[in-house]
Amino acid sequence: MEHDIQPGRSYPLGATVSPQGVNFSVFSKSCTAVELLLFDDPDDAVPRRVIRLDPRRNRTFYYWHAFVPGLKAGQLYGYRVYGPHDPSRGLFFDGYKLLVDPYAKALALGKNYDRTYACRPGDNTAWAPKSVVVDPSDYDWEGDEPLLTPYASTVIYELHVGGFTRHPSSNLPVHRRGTYAGLADRTGYLKDLGVTAVELMPVQQFDAQDARGPLCNYWGYSPMAFFAPHAGYGSTGDPLEVVNEFRDMVKTLHRHGIEVIMDVVFNHTAEAGADGPTFSLKGFENPAYYLYNLEKQAFENFSGCGNTVNANYSVVRSMIMDCLRYWVEEMHVDGFRFDLASIMSRGELGEPLERPPILWSIESDPVLAGTKLIAEAWDAAGLYQVGSFIGDRFAEWNSPFRDDVRKFIKGDPDTVHKLSKRLLGSPDIYPRPDRDLNRSINFVTCHDGFTLNDLVSYNLKSNLANLEENRDGYEHNCSWNCGEEGETEDPEIEALRLRQIRNFLTVLFISQGTPMLLMGDEARRTQRGNNNAYCQDSELTWFDWGLLEKNAGLTRFVRGLIEFTGSCGIFHQEHVPARYPGSTGTAITWHGVRLNGPDFSSQSHSLALEMQDAEAREHVYIMLNTYWEPLSFELPHPGPGRAWRRVVDTSLPHGEDCLPPGKAPKVLQGRYRLTDRSFAILVSLPRSGRT
Repeated sequence: MEHDIQPGRSYPLGATVSPQGVNFSVFSKSCTAVELLLFDDPDDAVPRRVIRLDPRRNRTFYYWHAFVPGLKAGQLYGYRVYGPHDPSRGLFFDGYKLLVDPYAKALALGKNYDRTYACRPGDNTAWAPKSVVVDPSDYDWEGDEPLLTPYASTVIYELHVGGFTRHPSSNLPVHRRGTYAGLADRTGYLKDLGVTAVELMPVQQFDAQDARGPLCNYWGYSPMAFFAPHAGYGSTGDPLEVVNEFRDMVKTLHRHGIEVIMDVVFNHTAEAGADGPTFSLKGFENPAYYLYNLEKQAFENFSGCGNTVNANYSVVRSMIMDCLRYWVEEMHVDGFRFDLASIMSRGELGEPLERPPILWSIESDPVLAGTKLIAEAWDAAGLYQVGSFIGDRFAEWNSPFRDDVRKFIKGDPDTVHKLSKRLLGSPDIYPRPDRDLNRSINFVTCHDGFTLNDLVSYNLKSNLANLEENRDGYEHNCSWNCGEEGETEDPEIEALRLRQIRNFLTVLFISQGTPMLLMGDEARRTQRGNNNAYCQDSELTWFDWGLLEKNAGLTRFVRGLIEFTGSCGIFHQEHVPARYPGSTGTAITWHGVRLNGPDFSSQSHSLALEMQDAEAREHVYIMLNTYWEPLSFELPHPGPGRAWRRVVDTSLPHGEDCLPPGKAPKVLQGRYRLTDRSFAILVSLPRSGRT
């Protein structure tokens, strides 16, 4: 039957559809033979057809390729690659294993999929995922275009596609819960909240079985196929429909003015180390795709997950670039958050590079020129690059913002001076005068750690459900339970916790930089103290939509806070505000309980900040009290013919805690009494009440 197979071509890599058939191409340098296998069903143990590639006709340099006439989108396929199994050379070829195409744009995981068969000797075909031929051009985008929302106008909402709508309280049809379609169904909620971008936790196909014992890999930081949307988030089970359902979701979000940022994992894969499974890169060309120490005969593990992708190797670098371009051009995503991005700055020996080729390629690529690029600028082996990540385009997750804000609001000593830096976009961390302040991605909570509710409810993590004897997860959370561990019926503790939550949210949205809110924090979602819920696909981690009614006042507070700060240019500067009144643009003046008397000493627990922009006629006064007693703050003059209006006071009851400036009550006294552990924002407006 091989007479109909044509030589094909080496590029594009992957499976490329044409009217006549499909061209297949993969990279393998050190192998001795390659077979292309075609299947009819994801659970097939035996292929319908095996095509052995001729090294003379079907190989160009290190690329193995063939054109198979008559094939169409939807065809299931995989590879067997033969060669030496020699760990002393970093080679792990195993001709018994069915391999996923590194460029596969969809995967079919049958009902019998079982990761363990890829970890043991022998044939795994019956239990292996199958690659799926996809024709990306077969979709109507209906004129969809990138939104290109500037960072200064961006509010990011980090969410888990499955957890966002999987809870029964989402009131969606069962088959749409926890899917791309389910997220599209709830786009209106995100729009009403004020969100302008969703940062999706991993949606590249991942291995949900990569977890301990009976648990699953819920978060998705265990990639199997970089180009394929995760099949588990599809609502129909059809691999091709999964691709289109993802695109439908993107199109719907765009229609509501919401960008899509993908959390991408190019630092490790689900194949783990030497004892891990062989189902893709390891079986094609291990020394190319992974950092492998020949002397120790061991996989380098800068990710903490068993292996490390060799991101700066030429072929891998090209694969990553092709992947990013694919998600932008064919799937219309608006940006990427790079998990453990500092790993991508390591060379082929694991050494940090001053000018890492892959990061400069991403930085300068014209296809990616309009996308948001966000780095988690550290890795699991101690390389920490917050403030020093390469280039001009990358924004960064600002972990000092998280830690310093937590410590200040908790009431720790020696925190006021650091807090003042975080409010201004962290100029101590990002000193370059030409750097956009909004490239600092500010967050108090994210998927990794406590939720905001748990941050004020637990002193200690509670991760026993993860089956690691509570050894996993952060030990130093800078959290405070406000007087009682876990859930409480004490009304005073509950009132204090709610105040602290509002305090965190207030600082998040008034600080210079781009705010990021964690899914459900606006409604007090809890994980009952679990600060590493990567393996918990249950109601413990899902968004309970009933919380929106139970905590409607807090959700209204968040919505109002986003609307207020979004309407004031004073909170969205591109450069550090000037330090004196009368200068061009926004000026700042620091105060304390007394005007012009800020207390930056180690025992201080209060700070006030005056921000003015005469040209924009914006004048704001912010008072922060983390002391355990009330404080009375002197107020500056609001200006001729103007009066202060109280927009925010985190100590007040629902309905009064955050009001639109035009409806906010006037403050006519020269002082403002602020309750213990409370924050307030005043706005100067004409006395007549006109806004």
